[in-house]
Amino acid sequence: MQRAAAPCLFLLTFALSAGLPAACRSDGEGAPDRIQAIRPPEQGFYAKLLDYDGVPIKAPEVVSDRGASLLWDGRRLPGPWLVLSGIETLAPRAREYGSATLVIRRSHHIACLASYLEKATADGFMIVLGSSDPAVQSVAPHGGTRSVFTPNPIAAGIPTSGTPFLIDISSSTVTNGMTARRHKAGELFEEACFLDADGQPSRDPAVLSTEPPGSILPVGGMTWGHKGFGLALMIEALTGGLAGHGRADPAEGWGATVFVSLYDPAAFGGPAAFARQMDWLGDACRDNPPRPGTSGVRMPGDRGLSLKREQLRDGVALHPTIAPALEACARRYEIGFPDALTG
Repeated sequence: MQRAAAPCLFLLTFALSAGLPAACRSDGEGAPDRIQAIRPPEQGFYAKLLDYDGVPIKAPEVVSDRGASLLWDGRRLPGPWLVLSGIETLAPRAREYGSATLVIRRSHHIACLASYLEKATADGFMIVLGSSDPAVQSVAPHGGTRSVFTPNPIAAGIPTSGTPFLIDISSSTVTNGMTARRHKAGELFEEACFLDADGQPSRDPAVLSTEPPGSILPVGGMTWGHKGFGLALMIEALTGGLAGHGRADPAEGWGATVFVSLYDPAAFGGPAAFARQMDWLGDACRDNPPRPGTSGVRMPGDRGLSLKREQLRDGVALHPTIAPALEACARRYEIGFPDALTG
């Protein structure tokens, strides 16, 4: 594993992805302890942005603006920049109206949803963020065998008087990214997370690469998959439905349709009352007697924030496959890539 100095790595990532802490923190706030950073298809897209020799598109198109609700056409601009810009746009409106919502159609990939939540919770907002990709199908509806959905993640950032709760979950049993990594490594999952093309449960991610392909199971698996199916439909409505652009339209390539909403507790029961309720829940969960074989309850976001602090202090840990790809792109644009940190 290689560690790169965080400021230099972030400078390079800005050049490649129009600015993104999220691309560097994707896996740091999930299950693995290594950073996935920018995937090869995404690298190609951002390289094309840098090679564009016309007048660059600097902003999304505002399709609708009714004060507390907005719709943007992202024009296939880098997703992380769009989401961060969207949160900044919503903040004063949420202060004024109590809540404000933005939907972005035709965004590019937005990476890890949890990475954006602190930007809102640090200012006292609760945030809900969801995403779907109308160009990709990898998850079948409960009871079916043909993929219709993406894993359709949804996240929520909840402020407290201490560490915020940072929830980031998918409507599928596993994500496309984790599936691809396990497949490339020739590894099976511990449980049946997939259906093969015949509708039989499988632990092997390779079933997604057969012809015809298999599919990822929704959350709840073979028995309780109606829960993940329902969640996927809800996220499709919040993203593609409200955007008026989704799976019913011709695919334009890998990307995202995004839903983001901010809530100001001051417009409801008040920030102190909100914090009192959330703090009580946090204490009740963290102080809960642990079940056998576990060290106790960990609130959503606790591990990710701990890893973030470590990597800001010690450097960003890169998976061995990441540095060579970034170095090649850096050389192309004459950007110095930092040496690995030692010690």
